[in-house]
Formats: sequence, C-alpha cells, structure tokens
Amino acid sequence: MPSTALITGASRGLGLALARALADRGWRLVLDARGAPALEAARRELAQITDVTALAGDVADDLHRAALVDAAGGRIDALVNNASILGMSPQPALADYPLAILEHVLRVNALAPLALIQLVLPWLDAAGGRILNITSDAAVEPYEGWGGYGSSKATLEQLTRVLAVERPQLNVYAFDPGDMNTALHQAAFPGEDISDRSPPEDSVPALLELLEGDLPSGRYRAADLAVAT
Repeated sequence: MPSTALITGASRGLGLALARALADRGWRLVLDARGAPALEAARRELAQITDVTALAGDVADDLHRAALVDAAGGRIDALVNNASILGMSPQPALADYPLAILEHVLRVNALAPLALIQLVLPWLDAAGGRILNITSDAAVEPYEGWGGYGSSKATLEQLTRVLAVERPQLNVYAFDPGDMNTALHQAAFPGEDISDRSPPEDSVPALLELLEGDLPSGRYRAADLAVAT
C-alpha cells in the first residue's frame, strides 16, 4: 500500500510543489487549501499520477480538520502543516497590531497545526510516521514588522520541539524553506519585485530528505540540507 501524506495549503507555492514531487514518487495524497478553484485544479493535475483527495476549507475549522482525517481512510504516514496566513498587508508594528487579527494568525499558523496533529497521532504512531511543520526565519529573527507572523511561527517551532521530546518514536521536523517567490511572500512586500527569490520547487529536495530520509527530529533549513546532500 502506498504511503499517504496529508498536506495543508497545497493549492499553490511550496505545498503544491511538494505534492507534485510526492505524486511522482507514488505517494497517496490528501490535500487542503482555502481556495476551492485552485485546489480543484491541483487535484485534477495530480489525479493523473496518483490517488488524491482534495478538500477546500480552513484548517482553523474543527469540522474541516476532521473531514481531512476521515479522507485519509485510516492511514497517514506524513503530516505536512504548510497552510499559513500572513495577517495584515502591509504588516504593522506590534504596537499597532489589531489583536483580533493577531489572534486569527496564531489560530491558523500555530493552533490549527497542533489540532491536526492531535487528530492524526494514532495513525502516525501506528505507521512510525513523520510530522513536518513549515516555519520561517521570522520565527527566530526579530525582523521589524514581522512580529505577528513571526510570533505565530515561533509558537509552532516550540510546539514542534516539545512534541519531538514527547513522541520520540516519531520524526518531528520544523522546516525553514527560506525566502521564496510565493503569494504569501509577495503579500508581505506589496508592490515590490520579489522575482529574485527562489521558486518553492527549489526547497522540495530538502523536504523529500526529511520525509524519506533518516534525519533525526529537529529544525532544518533548506539551505543547510542542500549543502549536506
């Protein structure tokens, strides 16, 4: 039976690039994204290669997360928490950050991944599976204007570290892909040319190393894995 990956935020950017690579390698896929038209286009493309289920919705919604787990049909070998929101664009200083919006950023970027992890842990434990949480250098560096998004990713990283200690039988990773030419990164720099950033496909080999290799739990950067491999 092929391995099954549940990937959130898979209609574009890094999530879609990873889904394409795993489809080529024979993985079965369960995909999520907020935008139904783009997600359906991804599903149609990938269905020509592998077994794929795609459900549009918000990972912060309890019912949507439950539906994703049900769609996996009792087997999950890898959970990739890739879905994120930036928050406001342009991003405000923390002194001016509306708390209701910050709360939503934290709910989507940190609490929703943990809630999904809690749901799939029985299947991951059974499969000796992997959890891969997509993070950012903004989680560890104090960039001006990135306090909202960065704090949400810092929370996700600490959750990742603690879970790795509590579940030593699993491989639990935080993965920092670096700057990428994606819609989220463009929203962080409205009106600027970000074409010099790397395409998300450049980070896929490092992700595959985490999903199919034997690296221990921890935080990894795409740049470091590219050098190591």
